[in-house]
Amino acid sequence: MRIEEANPFAYEFELKSTALVLIDMQRDFIEPGGFGETLGNDVSLLEAIVPATKAALAAWRQAGGLVVHTREAHKADLSDCPPAKRNRSNPTLRIGDEGPMGRILVAGEPGNQIIDALAPVEGELVIDKPGKGMFYATGLHELLQQRGITHLLFGGVTTEVCVQTSMREANDRGYDGLLLEDCTESYFPAFKAATLDMIRAQGAIVGWTAPSAALLAALNHTA
Repeated sequence: MRIEEANPFAYEFELKSTALVLIDMQRDFIEPGGFGETLGNDVSLLEAIVPATKAALAAWRQAGGLVVHTREAHKADLSDCPPAKRNRSNPTLRIGDEGPMGRILVAGEPGNQIIDALAPVEGELVIDKPGKGMFYATGLHELLQQRGITHLLFGGVTTEVCVQTSMREANDRGYDGLLLEDCTESYFPAFKAATLDMIRAQGAIVGWTAPSAALLAALNHTA
């Protein structure tokens, strides 16, 4: 398959060796009352990408492609959350504290779950990650290698933090990654714009970007 509208140049991939990765589309980041809002952020900015992301996910599922969901999640005893991370940003609530949707960013809590619109289905990988990047302390690389995955399509939040970190980690491990531009967002629009430029600079130094409509067109062309 080929996405002609990819930037900085066309992106080629095979369905069987490509996974769609949705980063941290969790209630704590996207819904009012979650961790993102306690940091003083406007979560409606992130909510706005849900329709496009849902459409891309549905099309990818229909095509039979592998789907990976990640959640930023910590153990209940916070043994995998260093103080330097927990104490950062001076939020109203910290990781592990009781919030409106349970303990903030703790595995198994209501707020730590992926939003209903993008909920995983049977057969999809769900990765709980204690860090920003999806490969750190998760074993995901080995799981992808077992499945013969070489290319990754990305969506999720936030663009400049967990999404970009994961794409850079993927690049270091030899994956060709493409970020779906309207399936990712930041609490700070200028940060998203800068991240897109950084990813595709210097001939796709980190990866490619493209609108989700271009992915849908590529999938429809081969249907």
